[in-house]
Amino acid sequence: MTLGNMAAAVGKGLFAGVVGTGAMTISSTVEMKLRGREASSAPVDAATKVLGVQPTGEDEKARLASIVHWGYGTAWGGVRGLVEVIGLRGLPAASAHLGMLWGTELIMLPKLEVVPPVKEWGARELAIDALHHGVYAAATSLTFAFLTRRSVR
Repeated sequence: MTLGNMAAAVGKGLFAGVVGTGAMTISSTVEMKLRGREASSAPVDAATKVLGVQPTGEDEKARLASIVHWGYGTAWGGVRGLVEVIGLRGLPAASAHLGMLWGTELIMLPKLEVVPPVKEWGARELAIDALHHGVYAAATSLTFAFLTRRSVR
């Protein structure tokens, strides 16, 4: 594979990551409304620890949360492109992408002490979290497949 093809795959992945992030945003927003829960502060709490920044108010915290959410989701789309570069396609690629994405969350957020260890989450919360990440991975992979399809002549 040429460097240009690799860059194209990553670029398509980044675009697909934006679509996946939008899909995950919709799924989590609907779930929050149905369950009457607030948005999780874990992503922004993790970002403040990793980046060493501290929002000065609620508006700033909301802006940082949005930047983290969309930036993180978009970046993981680039990883989806790299999964294709190494030769995985279709369901195996989507599964590998989901495993890397969700596995990173399940390890890093407890390590940063912004969420309890996974064993304390409970089956329902773990399933809901898996659902949202599955929505992201599916939407990202479907978009990536659409962007990389070859026309038949």
